Amino acid sequence: MVTWILAPLLIGIAGVSMANISRICYEVNQWISSHLGWGAIVYMPVGYALLIFVSRRFFPGTQGSGIPQAIAVLEDHDGTKKSNLLSVRIVIGRILLLIGGLVIGASIGHEGPMVQIGGSIMHIFFGYGTLKRAEHRQMLVLAGGAAGIAATFNTPIGGIMFAMEEMAKKYVYRGHNQTIFTVLLSGLVSLVIMGNYTYFGKYHIELDFVTHVPAILVCGAVGGVFGGVFSLLAQKTPDGLPERLRRMLTHHPMAFAAVCGLAMAGLSLATDGLVNGTGYVPTKMALESDAATHVWFYGPAKFAGTLLSALCGLPGGLFAPTLAVGGGLGDMVSHVLPDIAPHRALIILVMVAYLSGLTQSPLTAFVISVEITGSYELLLPMIAVSLIANSVSKVVCPTSFYHKLALRFEKHPVTEHKKEKGKQKDRKTADAGEPLADANQSEGKPAGDAGKDSPMQEQAAEAVNDTGRTGKPPGSPSS
Repeated sequence: MVTWILAPLLIGIAGVSMANISRICYEVNQWISSHLGWGAIVYMPVGYALLIFVSRRFFPGTQGSGIPQAIAVLEDHDGTKKSNLLSVRIVIGRILLLIGGLVIGASIGHEGPMVQIGGSIMHIFFGYGTLKRAEHRQMLVLAGGAAGIAATFNTPIGGIMFAMEEMAKKYVYRGHNQTIFTVLLSGLVSLVIMGNYTYFGKYHIELDFVTHVPAILVCGAVGGVFGGVFSLLAQKTPDGLPERLRRMLTHHPMAFAAVCGLAMAGLSLATDGLVNGTGYVPTKMALESDAATHVWFYGPAKFAGTLLSALCGLPGGLFAPTLAVGGGLGDMVSHVLPDIAPHRALIILVMVAYLSGLTQSPLTAFVISVEITGSYELLLPMIAVSLIANSVSKVVCPTSFYHKLALRFEKHPVTEHKKEKGKQKDRKTADAGEPLADANQSEGKPAGDAGKDSPMQEQAAEAVNDTGRTGKPPGSPSS
């Protein structure tokens, strides 16, 4: 019982703290941008490369969003306690790397990391008392991830829906009571500290469904296409690139991160820093305006900046930047079609659509969007654009974004055992005097491609094997 009280309280405190840290880091970055200006072309590439080095060297398992790591643990049916993806070390690394990324202006957020942090806090209690089986660990991680989202956005229903629809897509959801209690208790901490607030504020917008069908179709299509393209590019890079370029990226991850940082610096200078950070402030500005607020290309620029962070494996979440991209695309639609619907309605509808298109979790997308904007009058149009965007996104990219990335962190003992047996057979063949085949050819890969995994895959492999390198026997206490 102590677990289900103490852990949610800690998650609630962590969620509020991370929100305040993100706000302070944004203010620091704005000060840096205003005083250094073109210095971004120096400190952003250096900062990106340094963050990748630190995450790979000291905190393997912290690269990227954090949600795929939690899903990978959730789908691991081994009951052994492991510290490679969920641990105190991960919590510390997540906080430090998020601060560094936001200070230099990376397009990342704290919501994804909070899912991994929430899962790590709950995972600390695994192995004690009656919580010793694999299903108990899954229940703890699921509750922790849901509470992380809920505490960050102050969206308790959205947190529960996120657990059911996104995290538990391949897992039979059994932890109803525990998840709900964890979410509510962590949300109570946020309520006590921050007050009863709505993430973006409350917007009462009425939109007649029948007369605004064209607007709903346009918003759903825009969000679905952009969300599907983002998911496709993130999943296919670098494996889908030409071989020479792929080798360059996989062998020099820090140099690749520096190039991404340089490109991000260009986007930052072109938009006067609007693309930097979580994107909360520009989105809030757009929602409070009755007409197009930002330059027309802010949405695509934020899209590109967030994609750069994802491609190089920068430690940071995508949820908040995804909302900002959706808001920016809605502002762009308002530039192009100003009379199709009220400006605020376009911002919110495309925001919902883009979130649904990227995650392919339409229920989570519209529930969270309703809770963070208080736009209950738009409920029916939001449901419609979310479903439309989800369908369009699946045409562009059939596979789920977070679950596809989670495969990079999963360990497959059967496959590894078969590979080892194949290599032993090759050695015996070579000892018998026959030519030794390239190990990669025995695995269906081109010769000479040994170890050519992507930066995120290499880091994932390091995280997966972290427990083995420590020399601790399975089941030993984790950090």
